[in-house]
Amino acid sequence: MTVFFIGAGPGDPELITVKGQRLVRTCPVILYAGSLVPPAVLAGNVAERVVNTADLDLDEIVALLADAHRKGQDVARVHSGDPSLYGAIGEQIRRIRLLGIPYEIVPGVTATAACAATLKCELTLPGVSQTLILTRYATKTTMPEGESLGDLARHRATMAIHLGVRHLSRIVGELQPHYGSDCPIAVVYRASWPDEERVTGTLADIVDKVERTDIERTALILVGSVLTADGFADSSLYGKNG
Repeated sequence: MTVFFIGAGPGDPELITVKGQRLVRTCPVILYAGSLVPPAVLAGNVAERVVNTADLDLDEIVALLADAHRKGQDVARVHSGDPSLYGAIGEQIRRIRLLGIPYEIVPGVTATAACAATLKCELTLPGVSQTLILTRYATKTTMPEGESLGDLARHRATMAIHLGVRHLSRIVGELQPHYGSDCPIAVVYRASWPDEERVTGTLADIVDKVERTDIERTALILVGSVLTADGFADSSLYGKNG
């Protein structure tokens, strides 16, 4: 028996990996993360038990995993995006290790990748940015020393900010001294879902633009010159002498 922590991708059911889809369709037990995983991702499953864990606490989730272990049943533990990024799998893993329950992690397409796709851009460009920072905005969860938004913004690298759209005005205030008011920024709501919404602009005007929408959560913020970069140097990958 194995618990498979599966990244379901950002929302589009076709963006789950082949391995992830196979496990979802064959595991006898499925535990999935409620509103973050669309029902279409679970289509075709033959599971004996399918549980939405949105309203369960950690103890209740671990109890379900332990029960499946006693019965010798594999579990598809389905998370949105990639489970290694803000997936809260670390605490589950610590508990099942103590119980001697084997597990594997199946990576998934990240929300950041889905946002780049819908914005039709590359997040690393020669001479513009060769670094991508994935972070979150600190509210209930404090950030480690040196990882505040201002500290990270000093690098002027492309940045993907999770869980921060409700605090967009404060985020912009922390970014502007480092990126400048004319720096491009995008807010993408539910990337790859049917109701996806994109708002693009600069640090100077993005707050007003987003306030005219209904976007309040489930959105990713991307900031950096790569979003509108023109005239950048070609990479050496496809050069004649490359």
